[in-house]
Amino acid sequence: MYYDEELVLCGASSYNKKYYFNEDFNLIPQKVKDELKIMCVLFTEEVGGTIQLVYEEDGTLEIVTDKEEDDILYDEIGSVLKVKQLQREKRELFESLETFYKVMIDPQE
Repeated sequence: MYYDEELVLCGASSYNKKYYFNEDFNLIPQKVKDELKIMCVLFTEEVGGTIQLVYEEDGTLEIVTDKEEDDILYDEIGSVLKVKQLQREKRELFESLETFYKVMIDPQE
């Protein structure tokens, strides 16, 4: 399985109160899937907007947040601070997910 562009691992939206997990990653252990779901849903509950964990072409995992144009309740400063907190606190998780991608999804590297 090879992807030419970025690839969404998972995400959540405060607008429709939904969580998405990409089924291409079903080999990820359930405990990790649960942790990702909790992390994404809590982010949107605290900050608003949307969050996605996205693999870049090189297998790097990025946290992408966004908001609807007319969303006056979205906490932009809180969003930046929360992303930095997640990057710090979930560093080990993100590194293991990057390794998973390189080994299982794009083994050509």
